Amino acid sequence: MSTGRLLGNIREKIVYTYSGKQNDALHERSERVMVFVAHLQKSLDSGDPGQMISFLDEFISEKEPDQMEHYPEELNLFFRAVFDCSRREYSTEKADQIIAEIFPIQAYAFQYIYQQGFNELSSRMNREQAALEKLDKSKSDFISIAAHELKTPLTLLEGYTSMMRDILEQKQIFDEHLYLLMDGMNSGSRRLREIISDMIDVSLIDNQLLSLNFQPTWLHKLLDKIVLEYRDIIESRHMSMEVSRFDGDENINFYDGERIFQAISNVVSNAIKYTPDGGKISIEGRMLDECYELFIIDSGIGVDPVNQSKIFSKFDPIGDISLHSSGKTKFKGGGPGLGLPIAKGIIEAHGGRIWVESDGYDEIACPGSTFHILLPHSIKPPDQAAEILFKPQLIHRTTTE
Repeated sequence: MSTGRLLGNIREKIVYTYSGKQNDALHERSERVMVFVAHLQKSLDSGDPGQMISFLDEFISEKEPDQMEHYPEELNLFFRAVFDCSRREYSTEKADQIIAEIFPIQAYAFQYIYQQGFNELSSRMNREQAALEKLDKSKSDFISIAAHELKTPLTLLEGYTSMMRDILEQKQIFDEHLYLLMDGMNSGSRRLREIISDMIDVSLIDNQLLSLNFQPTWLHKLLDKIVLEYRDIIESRHMSMEVSRFDGDENINFYDGERIFQAISNVVSNAIKYTPDGGKISIEGRMLDECYELFIIDSGIGVDPVNQSKIFSKFDPIGDISLHSSGKTKFKGGGPGLGLPIAKGIIEAHGGRIWVESDGYDEIACPGSTFHILLPHSIKPPDQAAEILFKPQLIHRTTTE
């Protein structure tokens, strides 16, 4: 007697065995066991495990996607019911025959549902990824539109403030309070323009539209400019800033000097912001075989290891936003969280890298942080037109070397 017929003879008992495992003799899924056994008989009689596919597809279709990990467990109950009933109803020899012939079909069935489950999971992840990308694109578009829309009323405010100052001066009205109010308006307008510019930069970086204007750049001049940029802030907070010269810092390299200055400035600003008053900022560097490595070292509160990549993501605060307070360089002052993402975008657009190292976050011990910036050697102009334009400087560099 064929194995398929052997199963057919005990089909009702298999259903009962399965229902008993479910602790319900009238289990609502008993009919599905009948269908399962029927497909298993066809597979055994034809020698084709593929006869199980229609049952398996229906089995999967009735499941919720979030229950995918339970598919094999439930399917295994069907096979266990067949094995247990076979051992109970037939001799050991016949039971072993049934089990041996079913094993390849069982392996096929499990492989099939695992593959289908993987396909469903992959499809769902792709859909979610596409939705996230669409959301991120919408956010980038909104940021770009909002930034450009804000520029118009801001320009009007700046223009009217300037006109008010001119009118007061023409009429020789020197009211100290009015001038203080206008100074406050100018200060607020400048800060708002900086935020708008950052929003536009983020949008350009996200859409890979950041335009770089390569020109001769000297790293030591950029670092000297950084010191001047933050001198007043450093003094007001009783901090110190030291810049160490290093081999190669006087070499001519072709970068977008303004953008590189912006990137380094953003990192230094971040270091100042998270270093208590009286702390220290150091900028060091070294020339490697293929790149320069800059170190911005602070004696601040540090960065938790779990946040050391997160700080380079836009609009992703790592502190308590309820404690937010505006201030570009005030200790722990808040902000839109765009400085480091912009720095990362600029440096990567130059073919470089940026990352942070820190022993952790501690506002008492202040373990500090070290930001690493890698910039590739770029001793040649990016194109022929630039080479012709800057040829005199290149000749001068060669002769002096």
